[in-house]
Amino acid sequence: MNSPNVPKVGLSDVLKAFWQAIRPRQISMYFAIFAYSVVSVLDLIVPLVYKQFFDVLATEGNRNFLAPQLVKFLLIILIIHGIVWIFFRTAMFVLNDFESKTMAQLKQMSFDYMINHSHSFFANSFTGALVQRVSRFSRSFEKLFDTLVFNIIPLFINIVGVIIIVWFHEPIISYIICVWIVVIMIFNFFFSRWKLKYDLESAKADSATTALLADAVTNQSAITHFTNFYSESLSFKDATHNQAKIQRFTWNLGNIVDGVQGGLIVIVEFLIFYYAVQFWQRNLITLGTFVLIQVYILSIAHRLWDFGKIIRNLYESLADSKEMVEILATPHEVKNLPAATILEVQEGKVEFKEVSFSFNKTRGLIDNLNLSIGRGEKVALIGPSGAGKSTIVKLLLRTYDLTSGSILIDNQNIQRVTQESLRQNISLVPQDPVLFHRTLLENIRYGRLDATDIEVVEAARLAHCDEFIETLPLKYDTFVGERGVKLSGGERQRVAIARAILKNAPILILDEATSSLDSYSESLIQDALEKLMKGKTSIVIAHRLSTVRKMDRIIVIEAGQIVEDGSHDDLLVKEKGLYKRLWSLQAGGFISE
Repeated sequence: MNSPNVPKVGLSDVLKAFWQAIRPRQISMYFAIFAYSVVSVLDLIVPLVYKQFFDVLATEGNRNFLAPQLVKFLLIILIIHGIVWIFFRTAMFVLNDFESKTMAQLKQMSFDYMINHSHSFFANSFTGALVQRVSRFSRSFEKLFDTLVFNIIPLFINIVGVIIIVWFHEPIISYIICVWIVVIMIFNFFFSRWKLKYDLESAKADSATTALLADAVTNQSAITHFTNFYSESLSFKDATHNQAKIQRFTWNLGNIVDGVQGGLIVIVEFLIFYYAVQFWQRNLITLGTFVLIQVYILSIAHRLWDFGKIIRNLYESLADSKEMVEILATPHEVKNLPAATILEVQEGKVEFKEVSFSFNKTRGLIDNLNLSIGRGEKVALIGPSGAGKSTIVKLLLRTYDLTSGSILIDNQNIQRVTQESLRQNISLVPQDPVLFHRTLLENIRYGRLDATDIEVVEAARLAHCDEFIETLPLKYDTFVGERGVKLSGGERQRVAIARAILKNAPILILDEATSSLDSYSESLIQDALEKLMKGKTSIVIAHRLSTVRKMDRIIVIEAGQIVEDGSHDDLLVKEKGLYKRLWSLQAGGFISE
């Protein structure tokens, strides 16, 4: 998403977004953290019991007397492991439930907020990249929380516990451990912070590759028909090679961290055991203490080895979540006012009052437009491409908000009513209908979800969809493919018309509703459209003027302004009128009367 309005977000913004999904099930989160904390503490106790076990084992004496003591220590270890097993397994079930539901909630949050962004937001974004951001957002939470319970909590408890326990046995060894831990943590922290910018670049490169792939798949037919396979392949190769280059660099940086840590572990292990030997030589520590130190050293080494991974996971989670949180933090361009009311349509009168609209200061589309459409009136909007016809319709649907002026429906300002109630009262048949990859029955029923199968079939019949549906093996249960690619353009348009018939809203918009139909198909559904428009306030956008000559009024738009207004016969009288010129170019239209 390349927009100057995208806010900058940081770790705190990501955590706030996560907390929004966590809050309803925070008790599960607290239990999981508590359980894994108990497990970590008990894991520290086991080596202490083993120390006593080996001290007894190294004692010279009657083995028959010492054996029961050894068994007692083994039983204590067994009990501790049993408690650990109960807490760990219970926590795993709780964690699985908590994480799966929270991830689902994050996906739902992302869907609900993103899908309500404006038309311009989606026009400036790649579909594949948006889908990936939603997926990575939920996965990054899983990675972050797993890192917390499996790495951060055990690391903290392990470090604090080991330093305290070892200090009571031999302070100098605990000091060496402290210095070792501080050096590794400081190095990892600052190195990982420096590396973050490259992790963000890697995430951005991944999104770019996915977006390019999605764009190419969507336009596969264009690539084939224009024989641009090699050009697209080279573009994709550039994107994947760039991603591989960045990814390789970040992996090599991670390898440097691992190398430094490995070297420090070797040095520290040598120093600790060197001093341990000196103390053993002076009979200051026992065999059990050697075992204790060795177990703790290996434990801390393992945890500290993961510390670099912990930092990387935290920052990778931030990088993976950042792009989705940016979307969540971007205000909706078109939104309901706090006191928005429900639109109630009794007549269907539409008024544009001094309406102006522009995308930016240099691109104005509508300039001081005034237009009144009466109850049940059928009005056609015509004019050259780019004149502003479709923009007028989008403003009525509040796809965009006005720059100035107002639009009224039955004297109700559409900016002061809810978007949902506005669009519930308007049926739209778009120029290029996009269908869901669902059955024909489901796609037509989308016009009114509570419609019965009989009502859906009747709407399909009125739109002449039944003519092609009956030829399909699965009839209404046929899946139409992604975006409806299994259907022809004319068939998709008939499905869109059937939706509008089923919705039966008081205001109807036909945006080039018959543009993808051949003359025969168009003549078939002209009567269906006439029935559909009966009693409704209708706005028809058309380039084929044969479809608008029967309208009550024809509004001619040029450069965002109304230049002519009247019936077909009235406008033909004007010798130098734009409508007459357009009509002459089309030789009276494509369909004979």
